[in-house]
Amino acid sequence: MQKTLFISCLIFLTLLQTTTLIAQNSFPTLGKIVRNDARLDALLAQDARIEVLSSGFVWAEGPVWVKEGNYLLFSDVPKNTIYKWQEKEGLSVFLYPSGYTGYASYGSEPGSNGLFLNQKGELVACEHGDRRVSSMPLEGGGKRTLADNFAGKRFNSPNDLVQKSDGSYYFTDPPYGLPQQANDPLREIAIQGVYRLAPDGKVSLVVGDLSRPNGLAFSPDEKILYVAQSDPNLAVIMAYPVQADGSLGKGRVFFDCTDWVKKGLPGLPDGLRVDKKGNLFATGPGGVNIFAPDGTWLGRIDTGEAVANCSFGNDGSVLYITADMYLCRIRTKTQGVGF
Repeated sequence: MQKTLFISCLIFLTLLQTTTLIAQNSFPTLGKIVRNDARLDALLAQDARIEVLSSGFVWAEGPVWVKEGNYLLFSDVPKNTIYKWQEKEGLSVFLYPSGYTGYASYGSEPGSNGLFLNQKGELVACEHGDRRVSSMPLEGGGKRTLADNFAGKRFNSPNDLVQKSDGSYYFTDPPYGLPQQANDPLREIAIQGVYRLAPDGKVSLVVGDLSRPNGLAFSPDEKILYVAQSDPNLAVIMAYPVQADGSLGKGRVFFDCTDWVKKGLPGLPDGLRVDKKGNLFATGPGGVNIFAPDGTWLGRIDTGEAVANCSFGNDGSVLYITADMYLCRIRTKTQGVGF
């Protein structure tokens, strides 16, 4: 009798563990895939699903994959918090405060926005409230300011960034993090620029004529810098040739999303990522729009929500998506640059 009871309990515990494991690896889904060009089939399987990993955020942004620890970091800008997500452990707070360390109230978007792991493995953040680009080790803390001004004037609110293989950073500086945005009396720089931070610490303006520069990404060969503009009246993705000295040549419109905005698709051009084949994954109107290197719109990962940003993770084939209150992912048939 005791032996039979022991075996029954063992079977029950095994089933319970199996059920728990299944529950941990089963996530709800949302949205759909919109296919516009047959080339999308080489990037997304016909049965690809948008999985919801976590929810309840105010405005999720800036996802970045940490290879060493096999986890994702991302910002919730209004909550002034960076969260950590792992497959088995789920969600936890990684850093608070993430972008504003003052005591007084500071607008509705005070936290960190774009995040990036630099060549040293440090977390580099665009901080809205403290109006700077900072770096810190993933363990042990200790932030260091990389840049907080141009020609002696404080930035508006650094938004997103990318690092080139030569060690230089390129970042955007719209006014979204200022309490009154473009009309804020604290604003010191009239333009909304794209800047280059050289390895020696020198900051230079590389684009000064955009109305709302936002996300950016390099082509795989680093000969082109893509910059998204989140202006509803001119919602475009720009492409700039990268010169030998790190400056940028005359830009061209890679794709104009303005009509999508006028038709009511949620979101504006925002975060950008590139795969190894040069395809551009661009968050914006309708979700994550995917473009071939020649500018052809291949299709869309349609979340049904305004999408802020995306980033490749795991072995480079999983695309993580921050969509308003949701953290999502979709498995692809390609790999992001850097994997």
